[in-house]
Amino acid sequence: MCVLMTVAADLEMAPNKKAMKEEMTTGEESLLAFAFLFSTSFQMAAASPNNSVRIVVIGDKGTGKSSLIVAAATDSFPPNAPPVLPDTKLPFQFFPDGIPVTLVDTSSRYSSLFVFASGDRIKNVALGDGRESDFMAYEPEDKGMVAEELKLADAVVLTYDCDRPETLEGLSLRWLPELRLLEVKVPIIVAGCKLDLRDDNSPVVLEEVMAPIMHQFREIETCIECSALKQLQAQEVFYYAQKTVIHPTAPLFDQETQTLKPRCVRALKRIFILCDHDKDGALSEAELNAFQVKCFHAPLQPSEVDGVKRVVQEKLPEGVNEVGLTLTGFLFLHALFIEKGRLETTWTVLRKFGYNNDIRLADELLPPSLFKRAPDQDNNLKPQEIEDLFSTAPESPWKEAPYEDAAEKTALGGLSSDAFLSLWSLMTLLEPARSVENLIYIGFQGDPSSAIRFTRKRLLDRKKKQCERKVVQCFVFGPNSAGKSALLNCFLGRSYADNTESTTDKRYASAKKTLVMREIPADGAQVIFSSKESLAACDIAIFVYDSSDESSWKRASELLVEVANHGEATGYEVPCLMVSAKDDIASSQISIQDSTRVTQEMGIEPPVSISSKLGDFNNLFCKIVTAAQHPHLSIPETEAGKSRKHYNRLINRSLLSVSIGAAAVVVGLAAYRVYAARKSASA
Repeated sequence: MCVLMTVAADLEMAPNKKAMKEEMTTGEESLLAFAFLFSTSFQMAAASPNNSVRIVVIGDKGTGKSSLIVAAATDSFPPNAPPVLPDTKLPFQFFPDGIPVTLVDTSSRYSSLFVFASGDRIKNVALGDGRESDFMAYEPEDKGMVAEELKLADAVVLTYDCDRPETLEGLSLRWLPELRLLEVKVPIIVAGCKLDLRDDNSPVVLEEVMAPIMHQFREIETCIECSALKQLQAQEVFYYAQKTVIHPTAPLFDQETQTLKPRCVRALKRIFILCDHDKDGALSEAELNAFQVKCFHAPLQPSEVDGVKRVVQEKLPEGVNEVGLTLTGFLFLHALFIEKGRLETTWTVLRKFGYNNDIRLADELLPPSLFKRAPDQDNNLKPQEIEDLFSTAPESPWKEAPYEDAAEKTALGGLSSDAFLSLWSLMTLLEPARSVENLIYIGFQGDPSSAIRFTRKRLLDRKKKQCERKVVQCFVFGPNSAGKSALLNCFLGRSYADNTESTTDKRYASAKKTLVMREIPADGAQVIFSSKESLAACDIAIFVYDSSDESSWKRASELLVEVANHGEATGYEVPCLMVSAKDDIASSQISIQDSTRVTQEMGIEPPVSISSKLGDFNNLFCKIVTAAQHPHLSIPETEAGKSRKHYNRLINRSLLSVSIGAAAVVVGLAAYRVYAARKSASA
């Protein structure tokens, strides 16, 4: 949304009123009047996340930066403005939003010399006369200071002189590319100063001049011409600069496609559903008025509601039905408000319903919603039903890793009830805050703290010899081509593929509602061992190896020893299980013998044989869950660990003997003292 301005009569009116009036139909004017009714009380209705706004003013020498600041702050023209003003703070009541603004002037020496490449030549452009030379210019001393100010800016006002066309050309040739080079990501307001000096015999149509520049540099939010001498729109320059910070365009509107952004659409859809109390798919007059009062503290007159519905119906017939304003019409209204510069209307609505500048729920929670969805009685969710469920969230959380392929899919690509619950379990395990956030997005009515149950630490589980956890996390180790990915795929009901691809990143499978399996890539094991608490979240580790490949068994046994060593060194010991994969292929005799010996020596169960081709993983599933539920069993012990435990037992026995001996001595001395006391008394 880009706004072009010349002279506006009223600060409170829409910024593009005069510039676009000729292009607007009567219906659009009615809608803008409706937006104005909405937004007249918005500054009191919704709190902005910004506590203050810092605006940095830059531009060519002599374009009127300092005079513009003084004129805006004092309502007077300074005859002798200093070259650089100190920071000017406008009080919070200066603008209707009630947010303090700081204006930062910059040195013109920064703009006195620019260097940029043009083909094979380096041009040195002295501002004001456009002369060129072929030598490399020096970097101005104030460039670093201005760059630092720009990093702290919430918005930038870029000035040019309306009476000097070369300063306007300098915007696209020097200033705007320089701001991109400095990675300035804040809104830019272009201000044409000294409007009173423009030759009336050479009229300039601002839209014709600025449209190509604004098309090339989408970061420009507003263009406005002003005069500090005549007090024409000097304050408006900074009002709109502040407005772009408090009500930013980027999160709401796509400048390229001229449409609402998907996250904004999802948020507005959620708000529409929350306000559609009878769930009939339209906002009746009563519901629309309740929405208006909630957001703006003022009802609408019946004639105003009828007028708006009539205009929407003319522009978009499906935007209104016999009941009232549909979701399509609701979205259309907000898109039109934004296009016409009334972003505060949409932002007021979003913030009233708890959204921040990223169009995500803010810290405060929303009132309980009243979602009602008619089940189709098939106990499964189709892909479209899943999309509908999360259509009021910023994005569907299960369309991205690690959730996208983490649960068993139905034949139609949907989710069974068990798979649906398992994905919630996985999200709660990995991202508990995000899990609660999405519960609220889809209409969770209870206390968010009641949605998650915190379990005791795994170290305490091992001491208690029992795990109270309903969601078990299993780390799946193994060398490349051992069958880890095939194992996870089969757990999720996917067909076996002979041409399995190697996994290079973390992969999760959530099966049977309680088991979360995390595949550890072959080259990712060392990352696990490099962190002390890397196994703190692990309930059980399994080690998969190709039973037909001796080298695969050897690497899997090495990983088992490394996990055992890590657990003994850090205290995060975990139950372990060996899995002999590809049982449908002739097994290596050495692997069979060594695996039996190693598991016996380390005190864990013999390997469980499986075949991803043949299926039937019930036995493996039961063994994994059983071992996890009894965390004191199946803990592998290395020779060093056994020696350490034996040594600790000897020390404990020695300390016990010393303690018993010390107790005997104390008892003996006490008895002797009693005997001596009695003997003295009898004497």
